[in-house]
Amino acid sequence: MSGTGRKENTFSGNQTLWYEKPAEVWEEGLPIGAGCLGAMIYGNADREVMQLNEDSLWYGGPMDRINPEAGKHMREVQKLILEDRISEAEEILKYSFCGTPHSMRPYQPLGWFHIDMRTDGVLPSDRFWADTYSKIADFPRKTESAVENYRRSLSLEKALHTVCFTQSGIEYKRESFASYPAQIIAVKLTCSKKGALSFSCLLERGRFLDWAGAVSSDTIMIKGIQGDGGVHYCGAASVEINGGSVRTEGGYILVDHADSATIYLTATTSYYQGDNYAEKALEYLKNAKEKGYQYLKAEHIKDYQKLYNRVSLKLDARKNNETTDIRLESMKKGEKDNGLVEMYFNFGRYLLIASSRPGTLPANLQGIWNDKMQPKWDSKYTININAQMNYWLAESCGLSECHLPLFDLIRKMQKSGHEVAEKMYGCRGFAAHHNTDIWGDCAPQDSWPSATYWVMGGAWLCLHIWKHYEYTLDREWLASVYDLVKEAVVFFEDFLIERDGEMLICPSVSPENTYLMEDWTEGRVTASSTMDNTILRELLGRYLDMSGILEIEDEVTEKAREILPKLREIRIGKHGQIMEWREDYDEIEPGHRHISQLYGLYPGNEISVEKTPELAKAAEVTLLRRLKNGGGHTGWSCAWIIAYYARLHKGNEALEYLKHLLCHSTCISLLDTHPLNPTGMIFQIDGNLGATAAIAEMLVQSEDEKIYLLPALPDEWEEGEVEGLCLPEQITLSMAWKKKKPEKIRLLAKKDAVKQLIYEEKSTEVKLNAGETINVEL
Repeated sequence: MSGTGRKENTFSGNQTLWYEKPAEVWEEGLPIGAGCLGAMIYGNADREVMQLNEDSLWYGGPMDRINPEAGKHMREVQKLILEDRISEAEEILKYSFCGTPHSMRPYQPLGWFHIDMRTDGVLPSDRFWADTYSKIADFPRKTESAVENYRRSLSLEKALHTVCFTQSGIEYKRESFASYPAQIIAVKLTCSKKGALSFSCLLERGRFLDWAGAVSSDTIMIKGIQGDGGVHYCGAASVEINGGSVRTEGGYILVDHADSATIYLTATTSYYQGDNYAEKALEYLKNAKEKGYQYLKAEHIKDYQKLYNRVSLKLDARKNNETTDIRLESMKKGEKDNGLVEMYFNFGRYLLIASSRPGTLPANLQGIWNDKMQPKWDSKYTININAQMNYWLAESCGLSECHLPLFDLIRKMQKSGHEVAEKMYGCRGFAAHHNTDIWGDCAPQDSWPSATYWVMGGAWLCLHIWKHYEYTLDREWLASVYDLVKEAVVFFEDFLIERDGEMLICPSVSPENTYLMEDWTEGRVTASSTMDNTILRELLGRYLDMSGILEIEDEVTEKAREILPKLREIRIGKHGQIMEWREDYDEIEPGHRHISQLYGLYPGNEISVEKTPELAKAAEVTLLRRLKNGGGHTGWSCAWIIAYYARLHKGNEALEYLKHLLCHSTCISLLDTHPLNPTGMIFQIDGNLGATAAIAEMLVQSEDEKIYLLPALPDEWEEGEVEGLCLPEQITLSMAWKKKKPEKIRLLAKKDAVKQLIYEEKSTEVKLNAGETINVEL
């Protein structure tokens, strides 16, 4: 929005991450991605390392992990839980309901691509691969000369990674991007001196590889299979040069005295391409060469910006030309940096675009970026919060297309979900527990009573179907996925137990938390935890909404209406908090990372400052109790807390925990971290993506026919503007504000609507006509 009188923000301050040194560890690298193809780039001058991923590269094939004992013991377990014989119930669950085997399939890296620069035809001193290079007599090692004027950066505006430096008086530059249209990663190498570019390339995967070698004079390939029944895969790299020479030798590509060079990388699997996966990889490389680097770059930027440019955020920020790591360190010391908040918001949108595009798998626990053969929690889909959090920003930040892979995964889960419902619980429909994988496995993961025996995974995922429809109003698409929601509902219509007029979910847990009973016995399983009741109430309500839209009325809708009033409403406990379990138990861990009982506050909308003030107050008490006892100590839980405070219209508190996330759960690359015991951190993408969604919630919220402007604006964001935020019913909002008050509001609707714009105590009715943009003054 022009003409707002705002101070101009510097490009480097808000849309580019940049550093004056290479990454020292993987988490400090910078990610690029094209949905299914990704790389983490270290940015070393002499020895570049690009760790590569392909999203369908999971070890092993589909398995039937359903424990055959479960069905025999189902009614017994339910009886024990309802008689408060929790320990006995958990003993049976531990052995008879665990998956066989316990674990699903893990996500794994494709490999590593090395670019080793050579000066006058010789390699620099080797720090990592001495044994390999010592066998190449043509390339004796040489101590590299000093590197000057070093800079590495990631442009969020164009999705371009760049490394620049000067060595021996020569200026070098490497520019990289991952292209979704071309399904390649391209790296352009240039230098200021003619013929000064010499390097070798190696594509490798360690010991877990079946074949590696050259397929032509400028192209190398690796191939393998991911275990019994697993996908076949290949990775390939090819080099084009201007001047000099290129050849392959011993699995390497060797370039001598080129003026410039372009490297094309790709990866394919039988999961996507069937038996022709290797031929498809070579086709991608051939097409890339025919189009050329400049065409591919322009095509990539156009494709990326079509999504990225839909939304922008500008906050009142001083110009800051410091590196990103220094800015992050300054924030840890208490300095204000609204530009860094802008950058973090932009980075979250960048990460979702880079890791989830139509036709790919959805973003997993690490998006697509994983460097370990045995990653923590298998880097799969944890569906008791983490996978859902990845997609909270998709609709509000104008990335509906990026949401689609999640629905493809739910469809893939359908078959396993049917078998789980029938064989484990004797029910119709579709059910899933707290994890799934590339094959849509819905059987329980692990044998952990506080998490494993939770049947709400499919239900929560299906609520994303309504969210997508709510924003897009795509009735035809809704009809194509309606059966998934219906089958999730049918499962609960069979699964629920009626007792004293109340419909109970049994067994039930409050994910990963433990309670203390009156006899000092610890318990995990229960009947109808608050979270489970809230999810089910929302599922049934949204299912009935969908049925009305599609004009469907049958015995399933009739039963859903009967069940709804028999689900227990959210209750307030003895501490003034939202009760977490069916009984008002105390937690073993009062500062637990999950705050699942507040699902109805966010992402649900059952708890509202306006509609349910008593519950909103109890939600605030719940948050304070958790935080007082150490809650919010993981990146993703901190992101959830920001969203909670946004919904409570507590802007300063929301900003406090956004800063907490940046200062305690963020690497210098701005990647979110999760603590490991006893020490150490790992990357999880959910904190990045969840916090981006929460920032949007701080700026605008929608409830029924009401649109709340700046509902949780912190004092530090006194001035700013946002463009393109999306609201339900295909409404787009742009807004500028000064002194914390909206000054310019622009609304675009794709259908006729009447809304109430609310800012503090002011309310203005606006009539929106389809296809027209209106400007509103409050």
